[in-house]
Amino acid sequence: MKRMLLGAVAALGLIGTAAAQAPAALPPGPKVNVVAVTQPLPTQPQFTRVDVPVLREGLAQRSGGRIEVQLSTHAERNLSGTELVRLVRSGQADIAAATLTTLSGDVPILDGVDLAGLAPDIALAKRIAEAMLPVVNRDLERFGARLMVIYPFPAQVVFCRAGFTSLADLRGRKVRTFGNSLVDFFTALGAQPVSIGFPEVYSALERGVVDCAITGTGSGVAARWPEVTTHVSNLPVSWALAGYMVNVAWWNRLDPQVRAMIEGALREVNEKQWELGAAATRDGLDCAIGNAAACHIHTLSTRPMTEVPATPADQAALREILEKTVLPGFVRRCGARCGEVFNQVIAPVAGVRFGG
Repeated sequence: MKRMLLGAVAALGLIGTAAAQAPAALPPGPKVNVVAVTQPLPTQPQFTRVDVPVLREGLAQRSGGRIEVQLSTHAERNLSGTELVRLVRSGQADIAAATLTTLSGDVPILDGVDLAGLAPDIALAKRIAEAMLPVVNRDLERFGARLMVIYPFPAQVVFCRAGFTSLADLRGRKVRTFGNSLVDFFTALGAQPVSIGFPEVYSALERGVVDCAITGTGSGVAARWPEVTTHVSNLPVSWALAGYMVNVAWWNRLDPQVRAMIEGALREVNEKQWELGAAATRDGLDCAIGNAAACHIHTLSTRPMTEVPATPADQAALREILEKTVLPGFVRRCGARCGEVFNQVIAPVAGVRFGG
């Protein structure tokens, strides 16, 4: 797992080149105030390590103070995330970020970018995201919004209260999930999917309301799940891909030099988020299992967990369930056009087709 992730970081080529593509400075002019609502929580490394230094501090510095970003999180604005397309469309936010699963209620094709089992490694997830970005924007722009970049959270993996050695052991267990494709995936495994909001999962695990739960490796550690679970899988089921979107009318009104500077910052954000997604995946596992020497991004667990290595049977099951259950379920919900788009855009990258 560690070698795979290190290789993925290298394959992504994420050495910050984007900053050099943006204008070096802005000429004197009026102040530009930007309202941005990005990550769910202010404590997440995606916010503290990327959004704050690049969007808020970086743009202010590079623009000589002309661009001022009022940056906040979903929690600070009391948002669940599902409102963000409408928030951007109405002009209440100029830039917003949310998971594609969350946004798919308004734009169903977004769900197809991050189906359970579609991308076993982060490099493949990135190639799929890049291929689908212009496609999903054709739907999203009808809402007056445009996705500028798509980025990952750490690999979404299973945490459980009791031991397991493979996905097959989850049969009959109650598993907290989110999003339609994860529900389809765990149902096909013989588990019982349960929908619970992320803030409530800790107590649900503690009280035995659920036996297992899926989230990002680092997200689970940050939420103190090692206190209420004992085993964690290292098999990436999905990546909780998310995106930064802009209000198109606002974007088009910007001074071209200001727009170019913000676009350069978003390219840098994109590179840093993919780099963080890869690094935080392994870091979350190391922090969970008590490997202090390799725990640098998240907090070291005081109750070390047992890491459950993915077996060849697990990887085969992931692919089989994707082909037989998850992908057909997505097309059934989204419509025949989504199956055609999947086969035209994603199939050549991922090597799996809808309808065989």
